[in-house]
Parts: sequence; structure tokens; C-alpha cells
Amino acid sequence: MARRVFRGRRALLSGLLLMTPLLTYAACPPEPATAYERAFCQIRAKGGGAALPTFEDFRRNTPQVQALLLKRPAARWGIALPEPASQPGPASDTGAPSVPSREPAEPAAPEPPQVTEYASGLSACDLEMDTVRCSDGLFRLAVNQPNGALAPGVLDANNRLGLSPFHGDAGDEAAVRAYLSDAYDRYIAKMLEIGLGGATMSFTRFYNSFHRHRAEGVDFAQRMEDTFRYLKQDKRNLAVDARLAEGFPASMENCARSGEAVIVCDNVATNWVYVRD
Repeated sequence: MARRVFRGRRALLSGLLLMTPLLTYAACPPEPATAYERAFCQIRAKGGGAALPTFEDFRRNTPQVQALLLKRPAARWGIALPEPASQPGPASDTGAPSVPSREPAEPAAPEPPQVTEYASGLSACDLEMDTVRCSDGLFRLAVNQPNGALAPGVLDANNRLGLSPFHGDAGDEAAVRAYLSDAYDRYIAKMLEIGLGGATMSFTRFYNSFHRHRAEGVDFAQRMEDTFRYLKQDKRNLAVDARLAEGFPASMENCARSGEAVIVCDNVATNWVYVRD
């Protein structure tokens, strides 16, 4: 999928979603569909769901992120978890990685239109699996970093995501796209800062989340701030694999600039972030 070119960048990607925990939880279904959903409900039944998102938010995550969310509470309650590769994601949120498709999981959000041209500055770039070589430098695939490799204080409470609230007309698509484009660039930069460059959500998820939260009367910037705080807490206490998913982008047509030093790519199932040396 491509991203709508807005001020030289595409506005459509798709992929990974990390959700924030809530103080109240939706009920588990009578028959959870996957082993991770069953483990989630077992943990909830044992009273261990305080650090978990709602069931609906949980099931929208990829199997790799579901495993990450469940790792610590499952170990505490002695619940065995299968390897992520053996767990299919929710049928509404996933597709074969080599066949990009629309995401039907959140139909209420208007979908950004597709374009076929490269984003500005990427037409001459060469994708080489874990690197992207462009005229302005070599970009390397970002992976999740151990805490010892992070700058001092980035996981502290006073390090905030800091998205500005949206005050415009939600019906003005150009204004929404401008706001979300800038907000997404900051989100990617802050995820890299806390060492989670290998666990980012796509622009499509970001875009749809904005519309879904607005429809529910939830402040998007505050919800993302809550998510960022939750991720920092887990990062302080939970080891994260360097990569949560295998594979690489198939083509530069699935990539877009995010600021001057970052390129973001996706194939529906996975988001990849490349950072200039």
C-alpha cells in the first residue's frame, strides 16, 4: 500500500498496533479464538489483567505483540505461551504479508486515498533487506534496543510523547492529514528514543485510531500519551526481542519518509523503520 503524498510524504501505511491499558475491561468471549486469546482470558480470570488492554484492543495486535503483552503476566500465573509464529492474528486485521490489502477491522474511519508515485526523495533509493541506500545516506533497519543502550532518562516519567491535541475540523481531511502526518513523525521518533523502533504502529493504524477515538469522545493525544507511558513502564521491566517479526519490505513502493532521517515501510502485517547513519 502507498501513503498519500502530503508535503512530500505518503499518507498511507499499515501494520502494527500497540494499545494502552484501561481501567475497565471488555468481557472475554465464551470461546476465545486463539491460544493467546485463551491465555489472556485465563490471566483475566485469575485477577491478573490490570496491566493488559481491553480484549478488543488486545486481539487487534499482531501475535508477536500479543506474546509481548502476555509474557510477564503469563509467567506470573504459570500459563504457557506458544511461539508467536504459530498463532494467526485476528482474521479482520491480518493478511498474507506479500499481498497488501485494506484493513477492514476499523470501517468507521475514512481511508486515506492511495497513490502510486514514490514519495519525494525515495525514487532513487535502493532497498537491500536491512538497509536502504539513498543519495542522502545509508538507512539501517531499527531494532528494539536493550535499556543499557538508551540515552539516560528516556524511560523516566517526565519523558513524554507530547502530541498536541487536534483543534481543527475533523471533517477537513487536509487539516486532519496535516495534523496526523506531523504527529506520526513525532511518534516514530519517540518510539526510537525509548528503544522500540522494531515495535511501531503503521500510519494507517495511527490514522484509524485517531478517528475511532474521536468517534468515542476520547482525546487522541491523551490516549497516545497513556500508551507511551505504558510502553515505558514495560520497557523498564520486560526484556524485548530485538525483532518481533521476521522478513523485510518487498519494495520501496511500500516506504515513505518520516522526517529527514527516517524511512518507514510496511507490508500490511509488519512495519519497518530505517534510520540514517
